[in-house]
Amino acid sequence: MNTVKDLLEAKGERPNYSVAATSTVFEALKVMAEANIGAVMVMEGDKVVGIFTERDYARKGELQGRAAQETPIRDVMVEKMVTVTPKTTIDQCMALMKQFHIRHLPVVENNQMVGILSLRDVMEAAVASRESEIRGLENYILSSGFQG
Repeated sequence: MNTVKDLLEAKGERPNYSVAATSTVFEALKVMAEANIGAVMVMEGDKVVGIFTERDYARKGELQGRAAQETPIRDVMVEKMVTVTPKTTIDQCMALMKQFHIRHLPVVENNQMVGILSLRDVMEAAVASRESEIRGLENYILSSGFQG
């Protein structure tokens, strides 16, 4: 599994959870709780205009005295998102997440969101890839008759 496309295929068909840009924070939190996820995309029609995460709620919501039921999602969402394409490699995803200190990467193709990756998704794919490489090297060493 080397690319985002491979990872999305391995995950299988899953819904991409989102809320309208006119929603409240409470409505977004409700979607996140029901789906047991940590982030939702914020949409204006078919266009992604932001992302809202649990961290956004913690840092920009209650701590700043904003009530979830009254706060528009636009006031607390992140507008400038880092996105990837299906051709992006897993290693590139890890580097972006580290560089920008983020835990979610929207996957965009032809200006349409086709998925979202969490840090867990990316780390599990990276570990599986490394384990596969290690097994391959072990098999090569054992079959070559190498004596250490």
